[in-house]
Amino acid sequence: MSYPSYSSASFAVATFLMLAGCAAPMTNTSSTPATPATNSAPLLPSALFTGGAERFTGWYCQPAEQHLVSAVADNEELRLWSLHGAWHLPPAVVASGARYQQGEISFWNRGEQAQVETPRGQLQCQQTQTRSALTRNDYPGVMFHGQGNEPGWTVDLAHDRPELSVSLDYGEREFTRDYRIVALDNDSGRVVLESTRPDQSFTLRLEAGACFDGMSGKPYPARVTLTVDGTQYSGCGQGIAPGA
Repeated sequence: MSYPSYSSASFAVATFLMLAGCAAPMTNTSSTPATPATNSAPLLPSALFTGGAERFTGWYCQPAEQHLVSAVADNEELRLWSLHGAWHLPPAVVASGARYQQGEISFWNRGEQAQVETPRGQLQCQQTQTRSALTRNDYPGVMFHGQGNEPGWTVDLAHDRPELSVSLDYGEREFTRDYRIVALDNDSGRVVLESTRPDQSFTLRLEAGACFDGMSGKPYPARVTLTVDGTQYSGCGQGIAPGA
């Protein structure tokens, strides 16, 4: 099975997202304006993180041909990511399997099958792949890890200061630079970071939403776009909270 790039979106996906407005967003704080660089790392939107979940699950849903990502957090709420957003659904009573509901949106699953209900109909979903959540044991001192392919690249945000480390072209080019926040929207789970120095240009964009690794198909809760010296790199990522 092939996986779509996060930039693709069908009409069916857009329809689902409009309906998903009934579900509660992962954060309820208002958008935050651009902020200058500080000596401490910023607080990123919670929609980029696991919420305590140990695993992510990818789903392929018909008849809309949608790809979703889910994770069950510590408080037993379901975190759900589509191609264009993220929501959480609290647990609901069900005779068998597991069911989560917020307003008119519900998610029920048993084993490798799931069903999503909206006011406009149902989606029948099949589990595709699962992935263990990244932890601080995997990436010490890192609060967000992003990666992509062809050519292979990674980006890590330090947990204690506004600094990122980048590896490009399969490790042939590496650098560590300071950044500042130029856009931060907690409601949508979007963050844009830029270099603090004009002679070391880069832009990093993080957006909450279902993302699948281009080679392995593994599910992630965030889409990552890194631009360095005019070259754009696209991939997936995940926030890593302390204690994870």
